[in-house]
Amino acid sequence: MMNHMGLTPYESFKVSEMSSRRPSGTAVAGLVLGTVGAALGVGAWIFAPIFSNAKANGIRDLANAQFQANNAQIASLANLLGTERAERVAQGVTMTQTITDSIAGTQSGSQSQSQTTAIDNTIQQIMQQTFSDAVTGRSSLNATPVQIYSAPQPCGCPGCGA
Repeated sequence: MMNHMGLTPYESFKVSEMSSRRPSGTAVAGLVLGTVGAALGVGAWIFAPIFSNAKANGIRDLANAQFQANNAQIASLANLLGTERAERVAQGVTMTQTITDSIAGTQSGSQSQSQTTAIDNTIQQIMQQTFSDAVTGRSSLNATPVQIYSAPQPCGCPGCGA
């Protein structure tokens, strides 16, 4: 018994099975992409040290340049701070205290030793009192003392009734 192509049923089954085993387009594309990927991986593995050394040298040069720029900026800031400090010290040394006489309206540019000592002693006392109040907790108290209020209770005496 022959079919329309002149093949027996066994021959047509065998032909269809053999054609189904033939690689499909997806399998061929997968094989090609896999081969290309493997070739790129091997190439990257071989040539990576060459490119990474060049890249590392470029990064190292950039890092050195930034480090030198930072050092120069830090040095200039340190010089500026030193100059400002020297100016403040010089200004503090040359600054004189002036006292205004509120009655006459005149100013004098110096203080006597007794005035300076009195001011120093007063400041010292204020600092000691402030420190003492802070340590003992007195500085955190209210200016107006607060007491707990409880409502009047009946007298506990027997027979008092109040």
